[in-house]
Amino acid sequence: MNSKSQNRKQCKMGIDPAQGSTYRERLPDIIDDILSGSTNDTNFNHIGEEPIPSTEAVIDIIARFREVLFPGYFSRERIDAVNLKYSMGRCISVLYNLLAEQICLSFRHNCFRYHKDCVDCNELGLKIALSIIQSIPDLQMMLAHDVRAAYDGDPAAKSYDEIVFSYPGLFAIRVYRIAHLLYVNDVPFIPRIMAEHAHSITGIDIHPGAKIGTHFFIDHGTGVVIGETTVIGDRVRIYQGVTLGALSLPADAGERMRDRVKRHPTIEDNVIIYSGATILGGDTVIGANSIIGGNVWITKSIPPDTKVILETPKLVYK
Repeated sequence: MNSKSQNRKQCKMGIDPAQGSTYRERLPDIIDDILSGSTNDTNFNHIGEEPIPSTEAVIDIIARFREVLFPGYFSRERIDAVNLKYSMGRCISVLYNLLAEQICLSFRHNCFRYHKDCVDCNELGLKIALSIIQSIPDLQMMLAHDVRAAYDGDPAAKSYDEIVFSYPGLFAIRVYRIAHLLYVNDVPFIPRIMAEHAHSITGIDIHPGAKIGTHFFIDHGTGVVIGETTVIGDRVRIYQGVTLGALSLPADAGERMRDRVKRHPTIEDNVIIYSGATILGGDTVIGANSIIGGNVWITKSIPPDTKVILETPKLVYK
């Protein structure tokens, strides 16, 4: 048997235990090095008794909101007139308990971890969770307007059902509208966890602090970025690759400007922004009824009823 055939035979047998143990014997020292790095003051860790919210639970909350906001579309069972009230009651009860627990954990985490004053996190969690559950009818109406905006703005949409089931823009907007309610109630962590979950699935990055009006439509969506202090009016439509961002900031701006300064643009009613457009700056206002063409770069305000486009590039054929 030649050496190549012998090697193939040995590969089929798997790792030789004696050979494997030679390498495994080095693991305890490596583990000690990892533990040393995990517990020093330079690196970040969350080792201790402080409570911490659960990413998995927050993702579960998002899924349960979907069932409530669009009854029958995403339920685990068929919903009809007979079982609707029972199904809705069960979903709301579970959702309320999960939401209250995670809100409580978020506030409690900040109290323990950062030595903040007690805010009675149990009471606060229950109160905010109830307030958000009470907002569900308003959320349903907002999302219904968003679905209709998608249908009116996209000739490829064959039905409202198709939009509800499959449009990534609607998914990102739905998660944003839930996260925004938590954000305005000063709930730590959870709004950003929600936003980043939607971002990871759709490629659409909407900060929960942004203020977005009704009939909002994101077509295609990949690469869209909407910053924290962005203000968007009603009946706005944007396409993939659009950035509503901040101008370049000095090195110390993170701490100095946090929670104090409007850094992102304002988009007024009935504006269309085509793919690849970049609009930057807290003082930048895109006036109502304007159209922003693809791939433009804007850092100054645009008056209402304005069309902004690049000059047609000259193609060179060789």
